[in-house]
Amino acid sequence: MDERLIKRLMTIISCSVCGERYEGENVRVLGRYTDLWFLSVYCTNCHSQSLVAAVLKDGKHPELVTDLTEEEYTKFREMAVVGADDVLDLHDFLKDFDGDFSRVFSEEAG
Repeated sequence: MDERLIKRLMTIISCSVCGERYEGENVRVLGRYTDLWFLSVYCTNCHSQSLVAAVLKDGKHPELVTDLTEEEYTKFREMAVVGADDVLDLHDFLKDFDGDFSRVFSEEAG
């Protein structure tokens, strides 16, 4: 894989700060070790700069790296995705939350 392709792939990635896509000319390859690439990206929209470490393999499926057990992975994979309503519910809960987790968990158990 060459640097031009890596830069082109980075243009489909969005800035973690503002959500704008990176421009190829603002992606700089810092180094590479086998399939591990180190990149510097600059967002022209919000002027943030980030470092990216990416594993890119030619024609291979990526290996899943996780600390979940196989049972946990299966459980979470089969759960429903978090939707907009879930996020709004959490937002409403946190808006007035005083930080007393012991009270919340004792209410849940009771």
